[in-house]
Amino acid sequence: MSDLTTNTAATSAQGSFETEARLGDYFALLKPRVMTLVVFTALVGLLAAPVAVHPFVGFCAVLFIAIGGGASGALNMWWDADIDAVMRRTARRPIPSGRVQPGEALGLGMALSAFAVVFLGLATNWLAAGLLAFTIFFYVVIYTMWLKRATPQNIVIGGAAGAFPPMIGWAAATGSVSVEAVLMFCLTFMWTPPHFWALALFMRSDYDDAGVPMLTVTHGRRATRVHILVYTVLLAGLALAAAFTSIGGPVYLAVALVLNALFLKGAWDIFRRDETQSEVDNFRTERRFFKLSLLYLFAHFGAILIEAGLARYGLGGWA
Repeated sequence: MSDLTTNTAATSAQGSFETEARLGDYFALLKPRVMTLVVFTALVGLLAAPVAVHPFVGFCAVLFIAIGGGASGALNMWWDADIDAVMRRTARRPIPSGRVQPGEALGLGMALSAFAVVFLGLATNWLAAGLLAFTIFFYVVIYTMWLKRATPQNIVIGGAAGAFPPMIGWAAATGSVSVEAVLMFCLTFMWTPPHFWALALFMRSDYDDAGVPMLTVTHGRRATRVHILVYTVLLAGLALAAAFTSIGGPVYLAVALVLNALFLKGAWDIFRRDETQSEVDNFRTERRFFKLSLLYLFAHFGAILIEAGLARYGLGGWA
């Protein structure tokens, strides 16, 4: 065999190896970073509920909610493989990079969805399982297949899918949905638009190239800046009001006051900027606001968790 033939065979074998799916590629289909938020907010919903849950049951509940969230991610990647291949931020995902076949992602997503819903129902109750099933349906069908490519309000309406985990955790513990569960849902729901629109401001070319009707594409960055400010003001009012409910208390109020002041200032700074300023410093203010938005939600739910822990010892809330 000639050196040329040997080198060609080696190159071909190396290319096959690079595109061969590994366990990590299948795990990446589950969107582990998004799953972190799902797990944490679901855990807070479970522990903030006024019902003691056996640790093993609680562990199983959070595990199956996480698996359901991961299943949604796999189905999202299966459907969005065409636009993921165009966007720089997503081009290296397992399907567009060729490491996982679309059919494999579809099969994994469907199997994990059924597994998560059935076993959550068996481990806790069927209300929680039903909410998980609806969440998966909403994210995959209503958001991914329909809203994402149909309306610039895709993030606003589709954000409901990411807001359900604390409500599911609460339902898993109590077998019901209460005002407190709805408040945690609303907190995540109202946080989602400014969080993603800030990202869209400095990633607009990706959405342009993919033809996704993000607000930055359909209405421009000026309108997006206005929307971020309006939603941040509404979010701040909701977050502060929650401090005076049964899931709030002095700790939560202190966290909410500091973070909402910072968040409002960030939204105001974004609103005041023009595109020339943003281009000059590579959207530094928008990127800073996006990073703050990650801390914002985790800190609020962390404060709810602390208040729930204090309440176990009669120290939480305003009593």
